[in-house]
Amino acid sequence: MNTHESEVYTVAPEMPAMFDGMKLAAVATVLYVIVRCLNLKSPTAPPDLTYQDTALNLFLLKSCPVLTKEYIPPLLWGKSGHLQTALYGKLGRVSSPHPFGLRKYLPMQDGATATFDLFEPLAGHQSREDVTTVICPGIGNHSEKHYIRTFVDYSQKQGYRCAVLNHLGALPNIELTSPRMFTYGCTWEFAAMVGFIKKTYPQTKLIVVGFSLGGNIVCKFLGENRTNQERVLCCVSVCQGYSALRAQETFLQWDQCRRFYNFLMADNMKKIILSHRSVLFGVGSTKMVDTDLSRLYTATSLMQIDDNIMRKFHGHNSLKEYYEKESCVHYIHNINVPLLLVNSGDDPLVHNSLLTIPRTLAEKKENVIFALTLHGGHLGFFEGAVLFPQPLTWMDKVIVGYANAICQWEKQKPPCQSQEAYF
Repeated sequence: MNTHESEVYTVAPEMPAMFDGMKLAAVATVLYVIVRCLNLKSPTAPPDLTYQDTALNLFLLKSCPVLTKEYIPPLLWGKSGHLQTALYGKLGRVSSPHPFGLRKYLPMQDGATATFDLFEPLAGHQSREDVTTVICPGIGNHSEKHYIRTFVDYSQKQGYRCAVLNHLGALPNIELTSPRMFTYGCTWEFAAMVGFIKKTYPQTKLIVVGFSLGGNIVCKFLGENRTNQERVLCCVSVCQGYSALRAQETFLQWDQCRRFYNFLMADNMKKIILSHRSVLFGVGSTKMVDTDLSRLYTATSLMQIDDNIMRKFHGHNSLKEYYEKESCVHYIHNINVPLLLVNSGDDPLVHNSLLTIPRTLAEKKENVIFALTLHGGHLGFFEGAVLFPQPLTWMDKVIVGYANAICQWEKQKPPCQSQEAYF
């Protein structure tokens, strides 16, 4: 009995120490996982730039130093592409402004109605010229998204007029006027907006900007027809994937949680489509049937939605044909105006294998600069010291800085280097 009691009391004082050890081990494990997930030890560096040593490119890099300086994301979470992407998707931007604009409606030949928002500059442009930034947002996005509002407000204050396309069917308070909505690479609405700007402001020069899916659309638009590049000073594309056909396989893989993102984006697309079900699947629709609607309800990926719904808006016979015809990879080599392509190395939506497309293009074409950051996620690119991000992102600064450099080049370049030289 005494022996038993002594054994009990000799063990009892050691239990707290053992539990403390277990707690420390658990905390250490959690911290290790957090460090690995947040990449706290991951280095920061300037963007990896691919370009040819032309006078123009060297001038642009000198005049837009943000492209050559180290991009430093917020310390505690900014080195995680997932958290950058999640914060962009959930929050959009910090302290997002509310720029005032006018909504324009443009009737299309097939009965659809394109809409875009027009924002006038809030200051004089440094070049003293009339310059308009024509903007194509990401998938299912529009001018009311926080990241668009932040970029527009910053651009206005730098002297740019801004025109922002609202993807057909994306605005929740605007009804479709025909059984068709935006697709991965349809340039009709963007072309209508650009045509309106050129006609309304005959002296203006254009800066073309596309985000994610919008990057695919603007590059395809410029490469489709040489005349589309007239009065265009430059083009900037951020976080696009270049080839939907090559991307579809990677979008079904679980590495970097890409399949999960695919599911979330598909769910959002379903909500947009179903909000217009009466027009898309109603009596006036000849391309959609009840079986398409039933397949939409059960779809868990963008590819299933594209195959059952989106490709039919333009009469494509197969998903492969749809992705081939709608991807800018077959048109981007026709762009001869200065072109800046920006991607992030930790973008969970764009597989690294797709980045050979812009890198190869920049190696072959002297008008192209490809900038690849270590961090930034998908349309994140937040900056900040430790925890809280700044309202303005690295992405906003790069686009406006590059556009300013282009305008400066146009102002002081030798007379023999007119814009026609790009063609």
